[in-house]
Amino acid sequence: MKPIFITGTGTGVGKTLVAAIVTEALQADYWKPVQAGFEEGTDSLWVAQMVSNKQTVIHPEVYKFKMAASPHIAAAAEQKKVILKEIVNQIPRTKNRLIVEGAGGLMVPLNKKEFVIQLIKKLKARVIIVSKNELGSINHSLLTAAVLKREKINVAGWIFTDEYLNYEKEIEKWSGYPAIGSIKHLPEISEEIIAVEAQKIKHRLEKFL
Repeated sequence: MKPIFITGTGTGVGKTLVAAIVTEALQADYWKPVQAGFEEGTDSLWVAQMVSNKQTVIHPEVYKFKMAASPHIAAAAEQKKVILKEIVNQIPRTKNRLIVEGAGGLMVPLNKKEFVIQLIKKLKARVIIVSKNELGSINHSLLTAAVLKREKINVAGWIFTDEYLNYEKEIEKWSGYPAIGSIKHLPEISEEIIAVEAQKIKHRLEKFL
């Protein structure tokens, strides 16, 4: 079973929120191999608090850096280096589906030569792209789609977040990738709300994965 890789059109688009909802919807395992910045807690800890099913296992990070920055910078600050081979060698052994959350977008550098997109390829993962409805999202989304197509990466589809403007149909049409779901602005987030949102997208997730 191929891992499902959650990437975004940039930083702050709701990747971790979507990862939690997808994890809950599929009762899958969750893995964030590279965490940069944990002063307010790690993404793994947050997802663990938000998921309520009994099947999910939260797997530990391979790399965890204190600085909230691009992983290559955060690693260098601790005299370390992210090595993709180490991540691939430590992919969790599970019979369950595995949700992998990336860092930022596709072209975030993990080290001086390799980017998140190289990790996706090495993991042979299927991709869900998170796009936030905000000013500039059409450009960011279509650039992300263009890179994925150029690299011939298997894309399941889009999950959209927020509701500044509804660019979703245009992005779906122009990219050629289907819309899996849409998560409107959530004034508060809890286990219960994650469970509700998970039920909303469960059917379409299973259809496109």
